[in-house]
Amino acid sequence: MAVHIPQPSIPSAAVDGVGWGMEQFHHPRPVRNRREATPQRKQLVEGLSGRVLELGAGDGVKLTCYPSAVGEIVLAEADPFLRAAARRVADDVAATVRVLDGDATRLPVEDASCDAVVCSLVLCCAPRLDPALDEVRRVLRPGGELRFYEHQRSGNRAVALAEEMVTPLWSRVCGGCHPARDVVAAIERAGFVLDRVERFTLWRVSHVTGRAGLAP
Repeated sequence: MAVHIPQPSIPSAAVDGVGWGMEQFHHPRPVRNRREATPQRKQLVEGLSGRVLELGAGDGVKLTCYPSAVGEIVLAEADPFLRAAARRVADDVAATVRVLDGDATRLPVEDASCDAVVCSLVLCCAPRLDPALDEVRRVLRPGGELRFYEHQRSGNRAVALAEEMVTPLWSRVCGGCHPARDVVAAIERAGFVLDRVERFTLWRVSHVTGRAGLAP
């Protein structure tokens, strides 16, 4: 099922701007020089409709990447600075946008109220992964789906060992990220059925993107 995507060539100018797909950095940049989203970001949100909840606000520019069929976007973010940054971008989005105080283990929406949940580099940072996925299950409607774009434990044993060794320092400087987590296995363990999984390496770090629905 896994499809390997070659590492993209990223223009140096994109690093200083926003909107090129790396919207999930923990320290947002000024909203300027917007560029088209990366293929991974496009794939993450393509075909979505209705009410979508995304974990983490990032710098907010992700809001501009959603398809027009999405009528409401809910961003759950615990950091007030990031919430404020996202609200500034929300003014330019056609969909109804709600930026709410919440995190991966405390989603501020009702049970079975979302058509989809999007996780972009947040499950690898959640202090407790299993409770976070339980929350995702709680808020999804029947037939809803989880879209994810995460750091993922490498399938290469040597690389996976290196990921484990660097995790203590990496986690301290990268917002609690755990690059050695097997996020895909945790999603299946939570009762989701994987629909599509694609693994790739970006800047020498293993990533995964995919879709999953609730088991009947």
